[in-house]
Amino acid sequence: MNDEEKLNRAIGLTQVLRPPKQALATFGVTSIEYYLVTQPSYAENIAEEIVVRRGLVVANRPHIVTPYYLSQVEGFSADARRYLSRLMVEHGPHAPGIYYTYRNEPGGLDVTSDSLPLVLERINKEIDEKNNPLAAVIQGADEVWDVSLMKFIFEMTRNSFGANVHELNSRGLLKVDGEGVPQGARLRIEEMFSQLYRGNIKPGELKDELERWGLFEAYQDRFLALFRK
Repeated sequence: MNDEEKLNRAIGLTQVLRPPKQALATFGVTSIEYYLVTQPSYAENIAEEIVVRRGLVVANRPHIVTPYYLSQVEGFSADARRYLSRLMVEHGPHAPGIYYTYRNEPGGLDVTSDSLPLVLERINKEIDEKNNPLAAVIQGADEVWDVSLMKFIFEMTRNSFGANVHELNSRGLLKVDGEGVPQGARLRIEEMFSQLYRGNIKPGELKDELERWGLFEAYQDRFLALFRK
């Protein structure tokens, strides 16, 4: 089985058996506790062995971006940049969108000889006892289990997108000013100035953000003033 076949198999096997009861937060960090249940590839013909991986998917506060902003972010391939160029032609360089970032914090791993129904019953009971609305149970492929986790993250993002956009729109945060910068991005810059003043972020983080929006010259005096005695 080649890599493409493994990927397609993992996507086909992945099922979200218990989705979180809440969507991703629009104005804060969301921590989703996951239980990823798989059967080892060596045990495909043996119903008695199940692997349970636990961890947290931490979704950072969604950021408002534009095609122009993304075109200034490093780390994209040439193909990705061609796609961004197409977006700028089709929708304009300043069309606002939402950018989600995540990190996975793996927890424990258990291997059990109990049957799948018994394992799922035990997990669901544990979640019910914790009363955690941000817990999920996923059944996936063992060899490429992180693909199963990524599919879950994608579906979670897609299901949350509408509510996030509605909340941002209701506060006027997607409204773009004359310089092509959404109001939400202006507020993020103000937050970053405050964080830099308090020493919570490094100067380079704010400088990079300003440059991605093409705003460093506009904020340069204010930025440099933070370092004057």
